[in-house]
Amino acid sequence: MTFSEENYLKTIYHLTTLLDSEVSTNAIAEKIETKASSVTDMLKKLADKGLINYKKYQGVSLTDNGKLAAKMIVRKHRLWEVFLVEKLDFSWDEVHDIAEQLEHIQSDKLINRLDDFLGNPTEDPHGDPIPDVNGRIIKIEKQLLSELTETQAGICVGVKDTSSEFLKYLDKKGIALGSKINVIAIETFDQSVRIKVDGNELMVSHKIAGNLFVKLV
Repeated sequence: MTFSEENYLKTIYHLTTLLDSEVSTNAIAEKIETKASSVTDMLKKLADKGLINYKKYQGVSLTDNGKLAAKMIVRKHRLWEVFLVEKLDFSWDEVHDIAEQLEHIQSDKLINRLDDFLGNPTEDPHGDPIPDVNGRIIKIEKQLLSELTETQAGICVGVKDTSSEFLKYLDKKGIALGSKINVIAIETFDQSVRIKVDGNELMVSHKIAGNLFVKLV
């Protein structure tokens, strides 16, 4: 499989997971930032290989083989992110682009040894689940901080926005995976949230709260 084919498979996987439905050619084109005609050509190739279900003017979905292949690409990406953060001391806002390159390494033996070397982690540095060697994913019960009410508390278990800018913002505010977040008050005017993070009080916007996943405690 070419790098481009792998990128398309991963994109379709993420979009179908996010939308919980088939995805359109235009949605794929927008995500990959290319022309719809180029997407159509690639979709035909992937369909011929039995990796997607595709009919012109209809939604696209992954076949079982396509879904497993996509999960293996995601698995490699997220394992490399763990390695970069835990073993090479990269920060969580630096690793995505590097992992984008490393995820195309084809050696299953290397990836499985990497998994064992890291202690078989189930989550990457952003709190996203890592598929195991068979494509199984352990899901965590979580909700957005913006969905909590006053006096509720949760542990930060992930982020919806994985952009470098957002992660750097969280670093400045002292918010990281594992941080305990207590909701003190919610402003009725703009839904901004006053929180206490590991003992420190601060105010975050509704947008920020809507990009933080927490597990209730």
